[in-house]
Amino acid sequence: MSVLFTFPGQGAQKPGMLHALPDHPEAARTLAEATTALGRDVLAMDGADALRSTVAVQLSLLVAGVAMARVLAAHGAAPQMVAGLSIGAWPAAVVAGVLDFADAVRLVELRARLMEDAYPSGYGMTAIGGLTRQQLEPLLAQVNGPATPVYLANLNAPRQLVVAGRDAALDAVADLALARGANRAERLAVPVPSHCPLLDAQARTLACAAAQVACRRPHITYISSSAARALFDGDRIVADLAANMARPVLWADTLRHAWERGARVAVEMPSGSVLTRLAQDADFGAGRALCADGNRLDTLVQAARDGQ
Repeated sequence: MSVLFTFPGQGAQKPGMLHALPDHPEAARTLAEATTALGRDVLAMDGADALRSTVAVQLSLLVAGVAMARVLAAHGAAPQMVAGLSIGAWPAAVVAGVLDFADAVRLVELRARLMEDAYPSGYGMTAIGGLTRQQLEPLLAQVNGPATPVYLANLNAPRQLVVAGRDAALDAVADLALARGANRAERLAVPVPSHCPLLDAQARTLACAAAQVACRRPHITYISSSAARALFDGDRIVADLAANMARPVLWADTLRHAWERGARVAVEMPSGSVLTRLAQDADFGAGRALCADGNRLDTLVQAARDGQ
């Protein structure tokens, strides 16, 4: 039996999320390292106004994920596996020992700036609930075009999908989906069209920068949510990290792969509980899934220890 740490993606951010980290030396160390790497106070990034920026959101999720994982490890509750959704793949790679935290901070800042600069407005992501991929894809084909690009971006569960694209295209797909029986069509707090070909050029730029940093073989199992399988080569993981902004997220298959490799406890790093709910709905239903938000530190430590 193994413990899986999961790291959420953009949309899970909350105002004050960095200030809500445990009062612990490992959290303080992580905040200090991030501040040094950035050259500015990372604690200034988690305010409600600051979190309107993709840069602040992605950095806050990176820092919060690494900090909480370090706190739990300091209490003897380290994971045997890690997986992250979208930006969450970056703290997962740090916790697995693939990247130095300072390098990850600088690369994530570049990642977010590339995404934000390319699409400062007019684009985003919408969650569609209640339809399968086979039901949704024909609706995307009706709308997708040069002036109204829209793509399937996240396959979070068989009937929990996310699409990315231009605002007008997202609205059109939402209307079609609801008319075909979807029970949800909700814009997410993600102002860029992640995980689709609209970010191909930005992914290539990030890959060039990422190729310049040192990387190592993971010391625990790292599962890519783009490939939905474990990766064991450091260079391959870094290339996967750089490309993931332009590739669909296969989260349901990622959870299934973790289960097949023996994970029975999933602990979601801050902030939010989306991945915990998805784990409870997927093959992880026979295991235990809980999130850092809303649970006491001793509860999280005990759950992780029980799964080891």
